[in-house]
Amino acid sequence: MVTSFGVSLDSATPAGGARPASGLEPRPSGRRAWQAAYIRRLWVSDTLIVIAAVALAQWVRFGDRGVLATSAFPQTLSYTLVSALLVASWLATLIIFRTRAVRVIGSGPDEYRRIFVSTVRLFGLIAIVSLLFRLELARLYLAIAFPVGLAGLIFSRWAWRRVIARKRSYGEFQTSVLVVGGERAVRSLAESFERGTADGYKVVGLCIPGHNGASNDKIIVGERDIPVFGDEREVVRALGFCHADTVAVTATEHLGHEGMRTLAWDLEPHHVDLVVAPGMMDVSGPRLSMRPVAGLPLIHVEKPRYHGAQKFSKLSFDFVFATVALILISPAMIAAALAIKLTSKGPILYKSERMGLDGKPFPMLKFRSMVVDADQQVASLMEANEGAGVLFKMRDDPRVTRVGRFLRKYSLDELPQFVNVLRREMSVVGPRPPLRREVEAYDGTVRRRLLVKPGITGLWQVSGRSDLSWEETVRLDLSYVENWSMMGDILIIGKTINAVLAGEGAY
Repeated sequence: MVTSFGVSLDSATPAGGARPASGLEPRPSGRRAWQAAYIRRLWVSDTLIVIAAVALAQWVRFGDRGVLATSAFPQTLSYTLVSALLVASWLATLIIFRTRAVRVIGSGPDEYRRIFVSTVRLFGLIAIVSLLFRLELARLYLAIAFPVGLAGLIFSRWAWRRVIARKRSYGEFQTSVLVVGGERAVRSLAESFERGTADGYKVVGLCIPGHNGASNDKIIVGERDIPVFGDEREVVRALGFCHADTVAVTATEHLGHEGMRTLAWDLEPHHVDLVVAPGMMDVSGPRLSMRPVAGLPLIHVEKPRYHGAQKFSKLSFDFVFATVALILISPAMIAAALAIKLTSKGPILYKSERMGLDGKPFPMLKFRSMVVDADQQVASLMEANEGAGVLFKMRDDPRVTRVGRFLRKYSLDELPQFVNVLRREMSVVGPRPPLRREVEAYDGTVRRRLLVKPGITGLWQVSGRSDLSWEETVRLDLSYVENWSMMGDILIIGKTINAVLAGEGAY
């Protein structure tokens, strides 16, 4: 069957040995067994959370009298029965919206979205039925069950994802992939899978059109040697060597329509998934839609949207979030200001010129973490520059004060930037704020970073910070510009908290 990229969880062990004389025999899939066990665990956790949320709502609203309390219509209907019906309906709704489907579990945003939508629609339906039939259900009862159950379900899925990510960091629960396509295309796809270790895809073999079948051919990706098993006609036979449970096809022009159809048919008896990489980098799912045209499945790519309702929602979110954040972090800001003032000469705040939306300069506020004349020392320290591309970074910068080193480690020096957000010069989430000399060195591609406001945090902040290469920083910023959404911003903010507490990659 042909599927889109999903989450497959398996420990693949590449096998060598002589080429099998006969065709590949169907074999049991460890991935499928692990997925079944994982889904059963989700069943248990979802059931316990829903029962606990509804029981808590009944106990808070009615106390020990919950089993005796009755609703207005019908008179004999107890809230214990109402709770049982609510639990059953909630669990059924989670099934209807496929929140535990194989292609959804562990996927993150889509998994959370399905849980949220299913829960909201269930309680919306309850509200409509109550209104139509004049059922006087206790509002506090529903008001407790809804947020507690929703938060519990989402937190549970997040916790399970953390378990999977930790296992994958040790090389477990991997989806073994055989990649088919041209050499440049398969190398690019393999490198993408190497970067996305949390997704669990591991390339264990390649089939490259035009390959002469030499037994010692391989391609080096990262620190791994990936063997080449032949051309596009050797896919099924190659599975006997690498035991991949997924075949990923990229640059499909060598196969053509007939070849793709034949490959899909050939893989059906072997319980191996077939996925197709469209060849578009850093384009997220919401911008892609499948539209059949003249019998062909065409992928339609929506244009990035920076205006209209999305712009208004982002502005509103930035204003509310920055206001609340400044109120909550005001004690930390006061403590940081006092520490700077008492330990070094100079102003508390440092104004750094940065380039904002459409390349317009603005003064970005930071707590001063360096000596006063730090800017004048850049030229003399350029030989010790450890930054990538046009960035200037030093892990042990002599200009940084003792207090400043602590502030930088935990990003406390960036707290005043919430004022820049209120002044509409920055956003809470966005690309990294660039210097003027960086922008002057931009080419046409990199200048797309200026289509949105720079952010206090962003993909660069949660993906390595100062440890990233220049190319990776640009790629992450462009990916954000092309795909930004409110849900994406919220997820980045959540990841930022972990990155800041870890203090890694900040100097």
